[in-house]
Amino acid sequence: MIDIKLIRENKDLVKENIKKKFQDEKLPLVDEVYDLDIKYRECKSNIDEFRAKRNDLSNNIGSLMKDGKKEEAEKIKNEVNDINVKIKELESTEENLAVEIQKRMMVIPNIIDASVPIGKDDSENVEIEKFGEPFVPDYEIPYHADIINILDGLDKEAAGRTSGEGFYYLKGDIARLHSAMLAYARDFMIDKGFTYFVPPFMIKSDVVTGVMSFKEMEAMMYKIEGEDLYLIGTSEHSMMGRFINQMLKEEELPLTLTSYSPCFRKEGGSHGLEERGLYRVHQFEKQEMVVLCKMEDGMTWYDKMWHYTVEFFRSLDIPVRALECCSGDLADLKVKSCDVEAWSPRQKKYFEVGSCSILGDAQTRRLKIRYKSNEGTKFLCSLNNTVVATPRGLIALIENNYQKDGSILIPKALQPYMGGMKKLERK
Repeated sequence: MIDIKLIRENKDLVKENIKKKFQDEKLPLVDEVYDLDIKYRECKSNIDEFRAKRNDLSNNIGSLMKDGKKEEAEKIKNEVNDINVKIKELESTEENLAVEIQKRMMVIPNIIDASVPIGKDDSENVEIEKFGEPFVPDYEIPYHADIINILDGLDKEAAGRTSGEGFYYLKGDIARLHSAMLAYARDFMIDKGFTYFVPPFMIKSDVVTGVMSFKEMEAMMYKIEGEDLYLIGTSEHSMMGRFINQMLKEEELPLTLTSYSPCFRKEGGSHGLEERGLYRVHQFEKQEMVVLCKMEDGMTWYDKMWHYTVEFFRSLDIPVRALECCSGDLADLKVKSCDVEAWSPRQKKYFEVGSCSILGDAQTRRLKIRYKSNEGTKFLCSLNNTVVATPRGLIALIENNYQKDGSILIPKALQPYMGGMKKLERK
């Protein structure tokens, strides 16, 4: 959510930002907020004036009663009562105006960074850099679900009976490899100086609306029936919620946090679920990184964070590239974002395995997360980034380490988490 001062002082900037995101249907909201804000401030000013007048009149009542001027005192009492009625009416109007302003402000997109490329959708994202050489072997690499089945590591049929489409059982060495990636990701981030968390996997609605747009919420979140609780789509949600309504200490900044959680997503829409594979499913696990810092330090942390993900995948001998997300591909709360994509030797193309975002004060303003500085109270800058999400990370690992005989080489970094095993073989 942007600062309303931007609309008061520079409506054209806010409108131009909306156009850059190709959301012209939201342009009228800017003028609506501007007009409602004028009424709101006028209403607030009138309330203040009436309260001051009421206080002055109330101070006179005691003196008049003391001087025996009861009739005059009663007249002033009646006037004070009339003012109280007017104040109550104005307070109701003020509250309604605040609700209407908030409703519109929540859907006006954040101001994107000047460096963000302008484009309508993800087809216009821009490659930043490639890391590692993409390699295609001279033998065929089967579909990842078939590789895992050969190693007796997947049961989607049973998951369909227990849970329905979009779920899966991993088992045996594949399940162990899956967990090894997450354990390694945890230790990788701890070695970078991040504090490790296992957060709640359900959050309240005020946290949900604080961390994402309504559009994202409807598309992603599972609601717990009969309770004010939602299953998290990523541990970033819980981690940001941890600081709701908190005033942090400047000397504690930056807060560098890494968190593990299962993640639950509806995955509705045109892309659908994968019937056989594990690329798009309702449930997965992820190691996340979250940073809260001063606004002026945000971009420095943004560059550090997505490079950490690149470093993680390269330590597993997986070629990756970074893509700058264009304006139309940015969620409404984001200032700037990039995707890290892993190489698929089977498909001979890259696919997304992580995303890094800087959100400025969009989340912290909604959640009221602040810190005190010498210049007064300020909102923090929030950032989040995927270290690894698996099974997607597992797919990249399997494809890039698949051998002609059907075995999978285990990268050195993961071998200690696999009891020293160097490869997975068909049993």
